Amino acid sequence: MAKARKPKNDEAPGAKPSENSGAKVLHQKLCLSIDFKKRRIYGYTELEVSVPDIGIVGLHAENLVIESVLVDGEPTVFEYYPHYGNPEPESNWSSVSDPASAADAAAMDYFGVLKKEDTANLLINCCKPSSKDLSEQLDNVALENGSQSSGEAKQNVKLIRINYWIEKTESGIHFDENIVHTDNQMRRARCWFPCKDDEYNRCSFNLEFTVPQNYVAVSVGKLLYQVMSKEDTTQKTYVYELAIPITPRWVSLVAGPLEVLPDQTNFLISNLCLPHDLSRLRNTMEFFHEAYSYYEDYLSAKFPFGFYKQVFLPPEVVVCSSTLGASLSVFSSHVLYDERVIDQIIDTRIKLASALAKQWFGFYIVPESPNDDWLLDGLAGFLTDMFIKQFLGNNEARYRRYKANSAVCKADDSGAMCLSASSSCKDLFGTHSIGMHGKIRSWKSGAVLQMLEKQMGSESFRKILQKIISRAKDPSNAIRSLSTKEFRQFSNKIGNLERPFLKEFFQRWVASCGCPVLRIGLSYNKRKNIVEMAALRECTASLDARLSVGATDSENRDVDVGWPGIMSIRVYELDGMSDHPKLPMAGDRWQLLELPCHSKLAAKRYQKPKKGGKPDGADENVDTVAPLDNKTSIESPLAWIKADPEMEYIAEVHLHQPLQMWVNQLEKDGDVVGQAQAIASLEALKQHSFSVVNALNNILTDSKVFWRIRIGAAFALAKTASEENDWAGLQHLIKFYKSRRFDAEIGLPKPNDFRDFPEYFVLEAIPHTIAMVRGADGKSPREAVEFILQLLKYNDNSGNPYSDVFWLAVLVQSIGDLEFGQQSLTFLAPLLKRIDRLLQFDRLMPSYSGVLTISCIRTLAQTALKLSDSISFEYICKLLEPFRKPDTILQVRIEASRALLDIEYESKGISSALSLFMKYVVEESSLRGQVKLCVHTMRLCQIAVGCDSDDCVDTVSLLDLLHLFKSHVVFNNEFLRHHLFCIFQILAGRPPTLFGVPREKPLQLVDVEACIEPQNVFSVPGAEPGEPSLLALENANGKSLDVAPFGVPVRSEEMFMPIAPEMKISEPVALSLHETEQLEPHMEDQNQPLPENPIVHEIPSDVEAPTEELDKRESNLPTNEPQKEPDVVPVAQETKTVIRIKVRPSGATSRAEGSARTVERSQGIVVRRDIERRQTSSASVDAPQRISADAHMEEVNSCHDVGSRMTASIGSVKLPTEGDTSGKELQCTAESGKTSTSQKADNDNQEVAAPSLLPQDNNNMGNEAQQKYGSLQTLSVGKESEKKKDKEHKKEKKRKREDPVYLEKKRLKKEKKQKEKEMSKLLTSSSDPATIKIETIPEAKPEGPSDKPKAEPSAAPAEARPSTKIRIKLKSKAFNNP
Repeated sequence: MAKARKPKNDEAPGAKPSENSGAKVLHQKLCLSIDFKKRRIYGYTELEVSVPDIGIVGLHAENLVIESVLVDGEPTVFEYYPHYGNPEPESNWSSVSDPASAADAAAMDYFGVLKKEDTANLLINCCKPSSKDLSEQLDNVALENGSQSSGEAKQNVKLIRINYWIEKTESGIHFDENIVHTDNQMRRARCWFPCKDDEYNRCSFNLEFTVPQNYVAVSVGKLLYQVMSKEDTTQKTYVYELAIPITPRWVSLVAGPLEVLPDQTNFLISNLCLPHDLSRLRNTMEFFHEAYSYYEDYLSAKFPFGFYKQVFLPPEVVVCSSTLGASLSVFSSHVLYDERVIDQIIDTRIKLASALAKQWFGFYIVPESPNDDWLLDGLAGFLTDMFIKQFLGNNEARYRRYKANSAVCKADDSGAMCLSASSSCKDLFGTHSIGMHGKIRSWKSGAVLQMLEKQMGSESFRKILQKIISRAKDPSNAIRSLSTKEFRQFSNKIGNLERPFLKEFFQRWVASCGCPVLRIGLSYNKRKNIVEMAALRECTASLDARLSVGATDSENRDVDVGWPGIMSIRVYELDGMSDHPKLPMAGDRWQLLELPCHSKLAAKRYQKPKKGGKPDGADENVDTVAPLDNKTSIESPLAWIKADPEMEYIAEVHLHQPLQMWVNQLEKDGDVVGQAQAIASLEALKQHSFSVVNALNNILTDSKVFWRIRIGAAFALAKTASEENDWAGLQHLIKFYKSRRFDAEIGLPKPNDFRDFPEYFVLEAIPHTIAMVRGADGKSPREAVEFILQLLKYNDNSGNPYSDVFWLAVLVQSIGDLEFGQQSLTFLAPLLKRIDRLLQFDRLMPSYSGVLTISCIRTLAQTALKLSDSISFEYICKLLEPFRKPDTILQVRIEASRALLDIEYESKGISSALSLFMKYVVEESSLRGQVKLCVHTMRLCQIAVGCDSDDCVDTVSLLDLLHLFKSHVVFNNEFLRHHLFCIFQILAGRPPTLFGVPREKPLQLVDVEACIEPQNVFSVPGAEPGEPSLLALENANGKSLDVAPFGVPVRSEEMFMPIAPEMKISEPVALSLHETEQLEPHMEDQNQPLPENPIVHEIPSDVEAPTEELDKRESNLPTNEPQKEPDVVPVAQETKTVIRIKVRPSGATSRAEGSARTVERSQGIVVRRDIERRQTSSASVDAPQRISADAHMEEVNSCHDVGSRMTASIGSVKLPTEGDTSGKELQCTAESGKTSTSQKADNDNQEVAAPSLLPQDNNNMGNEAQQKYGSLQTLSVGKESEKKKDKEHKKEKKRKREDPVYLEKKRLKKEKKQKEKEMSKLLTSSSDPATIKIETIPEAKPEGPSDKPKAEPSAAPAEARPSTKIRIKLKSKAFNNP
C-alpha cells in the first residue's frame, strides 16, 4: 500500500519549512498598553503553538523584559538570550590594515549577525515539571528548535502566555513626539512582541491596543470595536482581527493624534494623517478609489483584506518613504500635495498605486520560498504598470518601461541580478531587496513578466492572475502561496505556451543573469530589393558571472546558449511598414539576414522644373510622400528600421543605420520608444549637422509630441550646441522659450501661467538644458549665463493659480550646472545675491517640503566646489551649518549634511569625509536621515575608488567604521547596516552586494614552497584532470588580454611552465606573444630587407623558482633592446639543457610575403602584419633534460588566442642523461597563415603546442601524467586521431584536384606569387641577408669549483645555480602571410 502524501502547510501551502520549524504557531493574540508620558509599552501575548515532541518551543525576542511565561495557565521555565546584550570582542579586527581586510572583517561580522538573528533566543519548556534541569533538556535540541521527526507530527497544542514590557523603543517600534509607530523592518517584529519572527511562519492575529482616548490606534485587519477602558476612563482600547495568516513582520501599528478621512466613494478605504496635513490629504486622495476599483475589476475579485488603511506621517518619523503592512500602508507626508503643486502628482499616484498592488501580490499571495520573491514583486510591478497605462496614458507606461529596461541592461552584469537561484536568494537573508540592487531586481521582475505577457497575450495573462486570486479565495482549499514552478504550469495550461519554451525562458531570464546586447548593421541591395542585415549577439554578464549562479552547464561553458525566441525587425518603407520575425536569439552569435522590401523605386528621368513649379517637377495639388534626403530617396525605399519594436526582450540594441533614417524615425515614428531611441542615437554623434539640429528643434516645438520626448530633444539640442555651428542648439532653445514665455514688445518674461501641464514640464526643463551647454574650453557661453540670470530676476508668479516653487528650484539648480569662464564670471555676484535672497525668503515663508532651500544649498555647494579659488570653503560651511539644526525639517537638514560631506571630501579626502559622516550619523535622530547620509557616502566612496588619486582610507577610519557597524545604532536600522557593509565593499573595490562574498575568512594564497607535490597552474580550480583551462595571453605592453576563469589574471611565465617546489625559474622560459612582437620593430628600424637566416633567441632557464622571484617577474619583463651573446653553449661541470625553437614558414608563403614586405620597407611603410592578419605560427623544440634519463615529453597543444597563435610541438623523445652533453634537435615545421573560419581550412592548418619543461615519471606515461601536467587546452593527439585527420586531409586534397574552379584559382595564385618573387629579387639584389642573434637574458655563471657536487635548493643562492639555456630560432619571414 502506498504511503499517503504529507499535506501542505496550512499557513503557506507548499512552503518549505524553515530550519527552526520545530514549533508551529497557529494563532497569536497581542495586547499592548502604551504609556506616552513614560514612553513605555506594557502588555502580553498569547500564542497557540503546536509543540514538538521534545517539548521545547523556541521564539524570537529582543529588547524585551520578560516578566513571566505561562503554559496553559501554569508558570513554566524559560531561558532568554538577548543577542545584543553582551557585545562580542572584536578579535578579528587586529589584522585590519587596508580596505580589503576591513571588508573581510565586515563580511564575517555581517554574516555572523544575520545567522544569529535566525536563531531562536527565547526557549520555553512546555512539558510537565521534570527533575531534569531545562539546560539538560535543551542539550537534546539545537538552538534552531530542532526539526520534527520524519513521521507525522502530533497535534500537541499549548497556549503560551508571555507577560513582558518593552525596555527600549529604539528598534521595531518607535516613540516620536506623540506618535508611536512600527517600521516593519526584517527580523525586527521581535523587538516589540515575542513571536516566531520568520518569513515563512504565518498565523492569524487578534490585536488590542490601549491608548489615550483622544488618540487613534490603527493596525492591520478589521477594526471590530473600540471601547473605553474599565480601569482608566481616560484610556481607549482598539480591537482588531486579522483572519488571514501573515508573518509577524507585516503586523503594523500607528498610534497618535491622527485625523481620519474616510473615502467619499468607497467606505472600505480610510486615510489618516496629522491635523495640519488634512487639506493636502484630501486633495491627494481624490483619485485613489479609481485605482482601488480598477484592481478589483482587473482581477475579478474583491480586496482580500476587506478594509484598507493609509497613514501619512512626517518624514522624520518613517524609516523610508513607504512602510507596508497587511492592509495598512504608512507613507511619508511629503508625498501629499495641495491643489497648487504640479510636479508631485505623477510620482505620488504611482507610489500609492504600487503599495496597493503589493497588498494583492506580496501580502495576500505570498512566495513559497525565497527564490519566489521575484515573482510576487514582478506581479505587483506589472499591476502597477497596468494602472499607469490606464490612468496616465500608454505613452507614460511605455516610456517608463523603456527607461527601466535600459537601466536593467546596464546593471545586470553579475550573479547578484539573478532573480531566482539558490546561490543568489536563499542565503542572502533578504538583503537582495535593499537599495539600488533591489530596485533593479524589481524592474527586471516586472519586465520579465511583461515579456511573458507579450508571448501569450494580455487576456491570457490576465486569466492567470485571476486564477491565482480565485484559488486563494477558495474556502475549501485556500492556497495563498505561489511558486515559480506553479506559475510555469499556469503559463502552459492557461497561456498556451509550450513547455520547452517555458523551460528555456525561465532558465535564461529567471535562473540566470545577463541581458542580450545586439549590434546590428544593414545595407540595402538595390538589385535584389532586399535589406541585408548582420547582427552580433553578446551578453551584458560575463561567462564567469553566469557560471557563478549555475546558469550554464560546466560541460558547455564555451557555448553561448542565447535566449529563447526570435526578435522581430520592423522595416518602414515609403509604401508602408512590415514586420520580419527573423532574428533568432539563440544559436550562432553572428546572424546574416535578408529582409525583402515591398516598395519599388521606378527609374525616373530628370525633368526640368516648370515655371512657377517646384524644382522636382511635382504638382502642388497632388499629395506626395514627404521626401527623404536625395541619397536615401534615390538609392533605397527605406525610411527607417526598428529592432524589437514591441519591447519583447530586455535587450540593449545598437542599430547602425544612416543618419537620415534616424531623422525619419524621430520625426515620423509615433511611438515614444522609437523617438527616444532616435534621440539617443543622434545625441551620441560626434558631429551634428544642421539637419539633426533642425529635427530636434521640430520635436521640441511640436506640442503634439509626448512631453518627455520633447524634454529629451531639448537636452540633445544642448549637446549639439557648439562654436562650430554658431551655437545653433542654444539659439533654438532660447528662441523656443522666448516664444512661449516672453513678451515680444518689451523683451521680458511674462507672468507665469502653468495651466498647460505638458507645456509647463517642457519649459521647466529649458533652463537646465541651457545650463548644460559647453564651449570648446568646457565653459558655459556668456549668453547662457545671462539668460538664466534674466529668468531668475524677472520671475513673476502673480495671478498664477499654481505654485512656482519647483520652477524656481530648477532655475536655482541651473546656476549650479553652469561653468563660469572669464567672460561670464562677472555674473557670479548677482547670481549668488539672488540665491541668498531666495534663502531668506524661504526661511520666512517655508516652501513646499523645503524644495527651494534644498536647491539653494545644493547650488551653493556645487558653485563652491567649481570655484574653490574664488569662494572660501570655510565661508560656505559656516553658511550651511545652521541648516543642520535638529529643529530643521529632515529634507533640508540632510541636504546641508550632504553638501558639507562633499566639501569635506574635496578639501581633505575620503578619510576625513568618512569621519564626518560617522559623526553626522550618530547625531541624526531620524532613521531615514541616517540611510540617506549613508547612501550619499557610498557615492563619495565610489568616486574616490574610481579616480586615480593616491587618496586612501587610513586604518583609523576603517576601525571607526567597523565599530559603528557593530553598534546598537546600526542594529536599529537594517537599511543603514546594509549600506555600511556596501561602503566596505566599495572601498575594497568589490560590488556593493552580499552576493558572492565569502562567509569565512578568505584563505591566503598558498606558498609554492609549501606544496609537497607539483601543482598544475593550468587547470581551472575545481575542474577535472584533463579538462581544458582557459587562460589568456599578454599583449606587447605586458597587459593581460584576458583573465582566467574566476577572475585571476595570468602572468606570461605561468602560461607554459608548471611550478613545482623543486623547480626554480629566474626568467620566463616560454616565448610569449609580447616577446615575439618585440622582434619585428627591431628589424624594421634597420630599414633593410628581411634576413634569410633565422633569428636565434636564447633564454637561460634555471630549475627552481621560489615565490619571491615569481612576484618580481611581472616587473622584470623582457626589454626591447636585446642583448647579444655568442651562439655558443658554454661547457660547465653540470650539463645545461638547450632548447632550440625554429619557426619556418612555407616556401611560397614566405617568398610572397617577403617580396611584399620589401616593397613596403623600401617605401618607408611599416606594417604590423602579425596583428592585422592574425597569423598562426608553429615551432619545433629540442629539449634535452636532466631530470630523468628515460623521461619522455608528451605532445601538448596550446592555443593562446583565437586567430593569433604562437605554439610549438614537442614530440615524444627519449632525453639524454646528465652525463651526456650532446643534445638532440627536434625539427618540426608548420605553416603560418590566416585563421580560417571554416572547418576545412582549420584541418589544413598544422596543430602546434607550447614548449614545456615538465618532470615526467618513467613508470606512468599514460593519461594521468598528461592530465596532471597538461598545458592550455589539452587536445587529443593519439595515433588514431592522426590517422583520421590524414584520411580527411587526403580526401580534401583529392576533391580539390578534381575541382576545376580550385585548379584555376591555384594557377592564378601561382603566377601572382612568381611575379612577386621576381620583383622581390630585383629589389633585394643589392642587400645580403644577415643573421640576427638576440639574447634577452644573460646566462648565469656557476660558482665554486668544477668538481663540487650539486647542492640542495636551500643551501645555495640563486646566482650559484647553473642555468638551463633555451635557444629559440625564428625565421623572420615566419611572421608574414600573403
